[in-house]
Amino acid sequence: MAVPKRRTSRWRRNQRRAQAFFAKLKSFNVVKCSNCGEFAVPHRACPYCGYYKDKQVLEV
Repeated sequence: MAVPKRRTSRWRRNQRRAQAFFAKLKSFNVVKCSNCGEFAVPHRACPYCGYYKDKQVLEV
């Protein structure tokens, strides 16, 4: 079984753990709503007008 030669420093450990946090902060994909023109996450109902694929699915 492999054994580390040196102890992992606090900085290196924290940098590794922080990558998941920084990945969440990166901008995600957005598209313009075909009904109202606001930016929304693709494949989801628009939070501003409630439309998805030219059908109203949410009461806003």
